[in-house]
Amino acid sequence: MSERVVAAPQRADLEAAAAVVAAHLVPTPLVPAPALGSGVHLKLETLQPTGSFKVRGALAALARSDGGPVVTASAGNAGLGVAWAASVLGVQATVVVAETASPVKVAALRALPVELIQHGADYDEAEAHALSLEGAAYVSSYNDTGVIAGQSTIGRELDTQIPGAVTVAAPLGGGSLASGLGLWASWRAGARVIGVEAERSVAMSTALSAGRITPVEVGDTLADGLAGNLEPGAVTFELVRDHLTAVVQASEAEIEDAIRFLARAHGIVAEGAGATAVAAALTGRLPRGDEPLVVVVTGRNIALPRLAAVLAEA
Repeated sequence: MSERVVAAPQRADLEAAAAVVAAHLVPTPLVPAPALGSGVHLKLETLQPTGSFKVRGALAALARSDGGPVVTASAGNAGLGVAWAASVLGVQATVVVAETASPVKVAALRALPVELIQHGADYDEAEAHALSLEGAAYVSSYNDTGVIAGQSTIGRELDTQIPGAVTVAAPLGGGSLASGLGLWASWRAGARVIGVEAERSVAMSTALSAGRITPVEVGDTLADGLAGNLEPGAVTFELVRDHLTAVVQASEAEIEDAIRFLARAHGIVAEGAGATAVAAALTGRLPRGDEPLVVVVTGRNIALPRLAAVLAEA
């Protein structure tokens, strides 16, 4: 895969993203989670119209485009975000997902006005195919200036929802959310961001340790939205390196525990990737002081049989 040059978002990009997101989405709730500790709150991105935070970045990215056709590769949620944003903004969109993509996400994509292509055994192969398509502008699900700026709008909502110093923990895959939040935190006094990977997909932490993006073996994980390698030269690597306080991991068993916890304690349906930061909170793996902790629950799009199986193991 050839290396693309993607610019890191500037303050003006974050302001533009905040405007377009505010025009089309309502702020998601921040709810106390005392079972996770004193001062812990959940930011419920599960209540977005597509069931995931990814719609924020999609809106911001498509609003920056020239209105021509776009194509994206996705594990599911980014594709849903692009499809929804394209329908709202009047843009023609193609979404490429792997043949192994979550059935519930594929079904949701088929219900939206996009061209859906299933290609490859995993996200990496789907991404390579999307990049090879001609006649449409490529919108990366993570390595995109507008997408990163759009994800930062979670932080903009926190500015009015929780004052003062705060630590925010968010799932970490390709890094658009962590990068956007990291940029936001760099301009808010006392804000810190912690990224949480699935143990079976550690492309970002491997890159941080090596000092460069390095391909890793990606295992089968319930957190399918976090699974995959980083595009060569991805700007999210530098943004995560420069702006995050820490990166930690959660195991498959811990992610399952987090899904059960959210259902039992809060009546919240969360997919594996959506519950990954909660998993790290449950195990006490998130470094924090006395400041409030916000844990982002990023998505709900899990197939019902898979959810039932996880819940039945309680």
